[in-house]
Amino acid sequence: MHYSRTTFQKALTDSLSLFSSPRLWLCTFTLSVAVCAVLLLPISILSNEVLLAFPHSYYMQWLNGSLIHGLWNLVFLFSNLSLVFLMPFAYFFTESEGFAGSKKGVMARVYEAVVLLLLLALLVLGIVWVASALLHDNVARKSLYDLWEYYLPYVYSGISLFGVLLLLLCTPFGLSRMFSVTGSLLVKPRLLEDVEDTLSCTTFEEDTLSRKLNSDTSCWVKLNTEAMKKEYQTVRNKRIALEMRRKASPWQRNLGYPLAMLALLALTVMCVLMVCFNVLELLLDETAMPRGMEDPHLGMVSFSMFGSLGAAVQVVLILYLMVSSVVGFYSSPLFTGLLPRAQDTNLTQIIANCVSLLILSSALPVFSRTLGITRFDLLGDFGRYNWLGNFYIVFLYNMLFAGLTSASLIKTVTWAVQRELIRAFGKSLL
Repeated sequence: MHYSRTTFQKALTDSLSLFSSPRLWLCTFTLSVAVCAVLLLPISILSNEVLLAFPHSYYMQWLNGSLIHGLWNLVFLFSNLSLVFLMPFAYFFTESEGFAGSKKGVMARVYEAVVLLLLLALLVLGIVWVASALLHDNVARKSLYDLWEYYLPYVYSGISLFGVLLLLLCTPFGLSRMFSVTGSLLVKPRLLEDVEDTLSCTTFEEDTLSRKLNSDTSCWVKLNTEAMKKEYQTVRNKRIALEMRRKASPWQRNLGYPLAMLALLALTVMCVLMVCFNVLELLLDETAMPRGMEDPHLGMVSFSMFGSLGAAVQVVLILYLMVSSVVGFYSSPLFTGLLPRAQDTNLTQIIANCVSLLILSSALPVFSRTLGITRFDLLGDFGRYNWLGNFYIVFLYNMLFAGLTSASLIKTVTWAVQRELIRAFGKSLL
């Protein structure tokens, strides 16, 4: 009996592993493409500065414009391949059970997933073709004969526009959330607080709640038990924070948190100022519009007026905006349910997270160039999006980002940061 049960459990585990492994490989590949898309623009900017610093170095001959151009094309190809084919196939394979009457197994699920993927592709292509026919009749007719050159760019433009709009919504909110998220990871200064006394009281309160929860008495109703569990978790988190504060050095307790807040404030203000400067350039100079370039001439001129230092600042700001967008995405009420949890994330949620991160990361180069964070023009198919040449869309996008970020920054500085600075000198001063 025990042998039969063990054999059945092993067979079931092997079967689930066989079903899950290809989907996890596809998710891993998608996340790898997302990381490459995030690093695409920073690597290009740094490569240009390296070629400027070592123009005649024999060891830098491999680093040229064609290599960077090919890298952009590969990231574009794999990102769209993952979004259009791989991730939908992984989702359909997860939900499929095989058609009615077919033999159950892996191939039946693969067959159903492929059929659903083809139907979805036909549906999306039909919708896009109708939209292109309504907007541009000639282009729609050509797309019937030349699918690659005239038809698929509409799909790519729609995906990129959705990603850039998602970044517009998530990044300003994430920039304000970065202060609270960073503050939760650091030890906050409490100059007039007795840490040992507060820690002992919190530990005593935690032990009391733990004994009540673990007791066998029946005088606690279910509702009170649930409320007590939440209170216990809150007290436990407070105790852990107090222990971190006690173990931290005086430099960490008194300087780490203020310096981190000042650094975040400086980066956020710098982003807003660069966007405002880009708005003025859009009004005065048409070359400020984002555009694509086919032949990148690396190593000829810096993409920042401040040279290598300005290029390094651009790289830091691009990465900072990406981190802020991810924080804002998972902090927004619409996408809070997608936040991965340890030992409690199913495969459908993993696929949704991979798709979301890939959409955000693949739109990052267009997002950074549209806001004027960098002057590095878009390479390859990234510069072929139809809406990039529309002045009103680009101008309105910059104005919305500057307005939303400024409003979030003002609210954060006047409320959260001020409250934390006052608490640093004692709760009695509030």
